[in-house]
Amino acid sequence: MNTKLLMSSSSVFMGITGTAFLFLPIEILNNIGENPSFFNTIFIQIFGGLYFSFALINWMAKGNLIGGIYSKPLAIGNFSHFFIGSITLIKAAFSVPEMIYLWIIGLIYLIFAITFALVAFGNPLSKKVSSD
Repeated sequence: MNTKLLMSSSSVFMGITGTAFLFLPIEILNNIGENPSFFNTIFIQIFGGLYFSFALINWMAKGNLIGGIYSKPLAIGNFSHFFIGSITLIKAAFSVPEMIYLWIIGLIYLIFAITFALVAFGNPLSKKVSSD
């Protein structure tokens, strides 16, 4: 698996999401029908900071061998984030089926969860041909 592409794409996805949460919290809260109160706005911005930080970590580690014993905590952290997020988003999408963006983001999360599961629990050198 091309982990550089996986790390780069997850970094871009989380970076865009984090930047939006950091700079557009009121607009995001209004769009989802929530009251943009002081505490909701702060919570969304802190959430954006977490996303942006995770994006930076993934971007900086994109050149490393991910999986096996190498960068295992990074692979497990990404897998758990995307796995828990996909379960939560898809469950929410079934509860409110008219919110199409929940389905779209939930499917994106599911794809990232599956690919990070393959990286975290697979062998990073399995494609390497052994010389006899």
